Amino acid sequence: MTKNNKDINRCLNITDLDKLAQRRLPTPIYDFLEGGADDQYSLRHNSEAFDQLQIKARSLIDVSSVDLSVHVLGQQLQWPLLLSPVGMKRMFHPDGELAAARAATHSGSLYTATVFSTISLEKIAAETGGPKMFQSYLLADPELNDEMVDRAKAAGYPAMCLTVDSIVGGNRETVIRRGVSIPPKLTLKSALQFGAKPVWASNYLKHEKWQLENMVNAKSLAGAPYALLDTKPSWEKAGRMIARWQGPFAIKGIMSAEDAKRAVEIGATAVIISNHGGRQLDATPAPIELLREVRGAVGADVEVIVDGGIRRGTHVLKALAMGATACSIGRPYLYGLAAGGQYGIERSLALLRSELQRAMILAGCSNIKTLDISLLRRAGFD
Repeated sequence: MTKNNKDINRCLNITDLDKLAQRRLPTPIYDFLEGGADDQYSLRHNSEAFDQLQIKARSLIDVSSVDLSVHVLGQQLQWPLLLSPVGMKRMFHPDGELAAARAATHSGSLYTATVFSTISLEKIAAETGGPKMFQSYLLADPELNDEMVDRAKAAGYPAMCLTVDSIVGGNRETVIRRGVSIPPKLTLKSALQFGAKPVWASNYLKHEKWQLENMVNAKSLAGAPYALLDTKPSWEKAGRMIARWQGPFAIKGIMSAEDAKRAVEIGATAVIISNHGGRQLDATPAPIELLREVRGAVGADVEVIVDGGIRRGTHVLKALAMGATACSIGRPYLYGLAAGGQYGIERSLALLRSELQRAMILAGCSNIKTLDISLLRRAGFD
């Protein structure tokens, strides 16, 4: 076993992996991973909101066998977790998207490939035999929208996701101060910061220069992926994408019951409650705080996924008890990727899964399908 893997094995939770990732990444790259918008209220509050929920454990119940499996987006998962779409993963580790896709398959979770990946959607699909989904945005070029849908279908993705909260990039001041460019460029200032992490710098220089592989035939990026996005989005345009896909379809970035209902009306089979990890609009509610009203708005038959703030298996348990079909994570698996590629991601997922299973046992729950709000109470004496 390598020293790197030994360091990863010493990580006992997601926070430990975060600290290890911070030691491995140049400061500008870590800030790009970690930073939120404006005052970073939403970034902090996404996790803190879970602390307002307490678990009412039940005793003397047979929990010798715990079933964590769930059917979501037309696919069977071993446990209710999705890896959120994150672009340009090779900034964090040279194996990037392939490491994440393989780790998801190994763990029995679902991997979401993104249109802004540094490896083509076809290659990612070919490299993973597990549950998967392809994510895109409403792009300014209608032909490019159709092309992405058709390519994902031809590559064998069972489900598709449309992210709707990114017309422009969020005001991430930590990133702006560092002068982070995409992809990273060497300047005198950045060279000193990158050189302070020789392993990362060596990997970056040794491997081929990466690009947004799904967009190589698109018009100029004008320096940023956001230049490709439709600045005049509409529900009608989203509906046309859903109609073209004709399969399980999630809309990500839902932050109100009204939008959740509208998503279902245009044909979405799942909604993902997400504020983009606090990276877009600040001062928003935490996704977990919106879960009950969204579930009430769409009914029991629509899949509702909570994305944001998940750092513990108990967070997953709380979300499921409040009505979520599954949960989705971004930073937790990226910490693992930065710390040690596929092995690091597998460690992050194994930690969360073991925490969830242990919490189920200690709470007296043998099957996630039986979880409901009766398991929880608000913090306090009322």
